[in-house]
Amino acid sequence: MTNWNIVHQQAPKYRAYSASDLLKLPELQNLGDKQLFEMRVISQVLPFKSNNYVTENLIDWTDPDDPIFVLTFPQRGMLEDRHFNQMADAVRSEDRNRIRETAHEIRLQLNPHPAGQKKLNTPHLADGTPLDGMQHKYQQTVLFFASQGQTCHAYCTFCFRWPQFVALDGQKFAMKEADLLVQYLREHEEVTDVLFTGGDPMVMRTKFFRTYVDAILTADLPHIKTIRIGTKAISYWPYRFINDKDAGELLDLFRDITDAGLHLAVMAHVNHPNELQTEAAELAIARIRETGAVIRTQSPLMTNINDDPDTWAEMWRRQLSLGVIPYYMFLARDTGAQNYFATPLARAHEIYSGAIRQVSGLGRTVRGPSMSCTPGKVEVDGVTTINGEKVFVLRMLQGRNPDWAYRPFFAKYDRNAIWLDDLKPAFGEEKFFFERDNEWEPAQKAVKDSELDEINA
Repeated sequence: MTNWNIVHQQAPKYRAYSASDLLKLPELQNLGDKQLFEMRVISQVLPFKSNNYVTENLIDWTDPDDPIFVLTFPQRGMLEDRHFNQMADAVRSEDRNRIRETAHEIRLQLNPHPAGQKKLNTPHLADGTPLDGMQHKYQQTVLFFASQGQTCHAYCTFCFRWPQFVALDGQKFAMKEADLLVQYLREHEEVTDVLFTGGDPMVMRTKFFRTYVDAILTADLPHIKTIRIGTKAISYWPYRFINDKDAGELLDLFRDITDAGLHLAVMAHVNHPNELQTEAAELAIARIRETGAVIRTQSPLMTNINDDPDTWAEMWRRQLSLGVIPYYMFLARDTGAQNYFATPLARAHEIYSGAIRQVSGLGRTVRGPSMSCTPGKVEVDGVTTINGEKVFVLRMLQGRNPDWAYRPFFAKYDRNAIWLDDLKPAFGEEKFFFERDNEWEPAQKAVKDSELDEINA
């Protein structure tokens, strides 16, 4: 039942905290000088941003290992020793140019655009015009990065799109032109879904977001069936859907989408059950659902935050109780602070299996654990022994080549492997099936050329 008292209250004033606020936040004053310095060093390389809702409602400041604290505040292990020491020396020098140059040098070594995002996923119009604010990796789904949505209410420390938030020239996806989006959709009738992503499109004022949505709704695009919105706002600033100045206009826009006969899927990023315990988060979910939208949740599995089956089972049960559909368990992508968050594939499957057994069939909608890598989304289905050989059972959930989708394959068991690149084909095969595909070698060359361009920039 809607809590109208909250709806009619004035929304709290949003206050963002950046790296320059780390030494000023009262909640951090109990930390030692050493930890504060470490946080300052990390925040010079990886983006940091939090806000008053997160600090006041989601973090238990009496617990040094609080999962939401780790999710949102810099931690020492997020940089390798060599990078940390390099950056620490620069910070101690207090030379701004040296700090900036050192940060840039380190960032380029952190694989800022994994899985060939810039070279392989950037679409082109029929006349050859590249659309740098879009991605089209999988046949049915186009990603759109609205220029006004290239930040978030707060940043996740694991975020694989961290280059969107730092001064890394040429590494950002962003686009203003709604007409180019529509033109591309006209040229590609295989596309059924448009995913607004970022950053977070829910940081946009509704009048800007409506510009893009209305362009789709008023165009003659019968093949477009679904609009998706990737957002963390339910967790980081639920007032966006309750009593922000244009919250009502936003919910009206959601109704316009569903009234037009399109499916509206809010792809909520929820990493820990603690994010869904506040009254504001509950109400935000209820208000979104009242518009006819469906909320699906996704999260990576991350060491130091949610790497145990009980946490995932609790989170999925909580989501189900709120009318939300658990959707994906991902693995920490090969970028940024992956070494800090990564969980070995074998352990990841144990966590997934241990969690899924604790929920009813309604909660077993979750796919994973899944790696979003260059060829596609690869799911770890399990570990087994075939003809005396211990192997990973894998499945391509989505493929860069649509013919690859849902194809099973096998890799030699490696208890230390954390990513597809760590695996070797089983049963004496020299290559995985997708590596034998004619599309693979040109794709790999494009990725390598892109990496060289970044290093030489």
